[in-house]
Amino acid sequence: MNEGFQYIDIIVIAMVAAFLVLRLRSVLGRRTGEEKQRFDPTAGPGAPESGGRDNVIDLPGRGPVASEAADGTVAGGLTQIQLADPSFDPNGFVAGAQGAFKMILSAFAEGDKATLKPLLAGEVYQNFVRAIDEREAADETMETELISMKTVAITEARMEGSDALVTVTFKTEQVNIIKNSDGQVVDGDPNTVEQVTDIWTFRRDTNSGDPNWELLATRVPDEA
Repeated sequence: MNEGFQYIDIIVIAMVAAFLVLRLRSVLGRRTGEEKQRFDPTAGPGAPESGGRDNVIDLPGRGPVASEAADGTVAGGLTQIQLADPSFDPNGFVAGAQGAFKMILSAFAEGDKATLKPLLAGEVYQNFVRAIDEREAADETMETELISMKTVAITEARMEGSDALVTVTFKTEQVNIIKNSDGQVVDGDPNTVEQVTDIWTFRRDTNSGDPNWELLATRVPDEA
């Protein structure tokens, strides 16, 4: 039975996890400068690379988030969480986060607020709604294709009172474009695969019977 609840827990964190890379220049994520030309069977070798403008929307709680465990390690933080919640499974959490990431990306691109609402904390949800509304007001549509998930890993973990906080870093390859009402691409390049890194922090009250995690904060790597 606990395994069933743990799976639901993971799906929700997954659902909570996957929400923010979509305008993906629009609500999270930063291009790394390592974009590469998407394979085009009609193009010859050595086709030139192309990029797009970086467009990031600031979100509540965005910025450095301290989440060091008592002993200063991720492993130590995960141990603290497992002591507070024996059902917590780091591997399952990561798998759920990966699934959620995909779900949220798709919902944001499609402007599906109903799907997004139960997955996001209040202010985070409002920021995404605002981005969707602005896109619709401009009579624009978004198309997003997740090419690959290169890395999905827990990079920070700790307990804060009864709250478990887990940060996941996603390194993905995506194709993101915005089209106007005439179907013309006004942002992005359909032939360019972008290298995107996103850092999401999730929180859950381990004293609560609710197995769901909420998205607490999102950020991108600090500038070098």
